[in-house]
Amino acid sequence: MVEGQVFLKKRELDSLACNPFRMIGKEWYLLTAGTLEDYNTMTASWGAMGEMWGVPSFHCVVRTNRYTLKYLDANDLFTVSFFDIGYKPALSFCGSNSGRDCDKAKETGLQPMEVGGSVTFAQARRVLVCRKMYTSMLQKDGFVKPEIYEKWYGEDPLHREFVGEVLGYYERAF
Repeated sequence: MVEGQVFLKKRELDSLACNPFRMIGKEWYLLTAGTLEDYNTMTASWGAMGEMWGVPSFHCVVRTNRYTLKYLDANDLFTVSFFDIGYKPALSFCGSNSGRDCDKAKETGLQPMEVGGSVTFAQARRVLVCRKMYTSMLQKDGFVKPEIYEKWYGEDPLHREFVGEVLGYYERAF
């Protein structure tokens, strides 16, 4: 390996050993779509991994006012990138600042790179490359418990759900 060069090694998805509740809900991830020339990323802490329609899948939700939504709409692929805990400040920045107003990579020191036809970051520990299979708006009348809607939405816009087929699983090679 050349000093300073980062390698992500493609692995078999069956070898992924993780706690998705910790990875998604506690450690967070970057959801990214676009090309190296034009992409956006956002921090997310909601989502799910599993089997859907006979393929491994990742489910995520994006509020309709998020800049990243236009990139998810315009591209077939997206990445879900997980980081070591030391990158939590960078993820926090990416979750509280809009790509409309700043260059998140430049501000955080994250280095964008191509993997599997989409964009991730050189510092990522683990990356899932996904192809969109389904998208749909959450609906107020779909909430069985109205208090959930009131707690998480109230005056905020609803999320749009994306279900992506996991095409590739990559880990940082040391």
